Amino acid sequence: MLTELHPQALRIAELLRARGEKIAVADGATGGLIAASLLTVPGALDFFVGGGTVYSFRARDVLFDQPREAYKGMRGASPEYALLQARSIRDNFHADWGIAESGSVGGSTHPTGAPGGTSCAAIVGPDGDWVQVTETGRDDRIGNMEAFTRAALAHLEKTLKSV
Repeated sequence: MLTELHPQALRIAELLRARGEKIAVADGATGGLIAASLLTVPGALDFFVGGGTVYSFRARDVLFDQPREAYKGMRGASPEYALLQARSIRDNFHADWGIAESGSVGGSTHPTGAPGGTSCAAIVGPDGDWVQVTETGRDDRIGNMEAFTRAALAHLEKTLKSV
């Protein structure tokens, strides 16, 4: 999968490097595949600050450093939740851009009841916020992780090209 996504990661890297901007990543149901895809680019330190896989409330609390009240009324795999994560990862890592994916890959029950096969990818940049919802309609855990990663990277590339 990473070999397949490498050309797209190169294009994303080129867009960020041309601007002199950096990105931080909060992977959720993608399990680190967004960050891993970007890190296939040699010299990724030029555009990639860091991030983490947010797969528990503890990881969320550490990486985003938000009070519990910030999440009040939100559920995982929602646009609002993904936007809060994208803003937080960007700000906490002092990056220009933040991308966060929050989803339910299936194969088990999501803690907030989100249906399997649902993902929200949020991007926060210097001049705006963008969210994309992906629904596969499948309960295929590995297939959904791959589909969510592809969708998030496509959303990122499209956003970077449009601004």
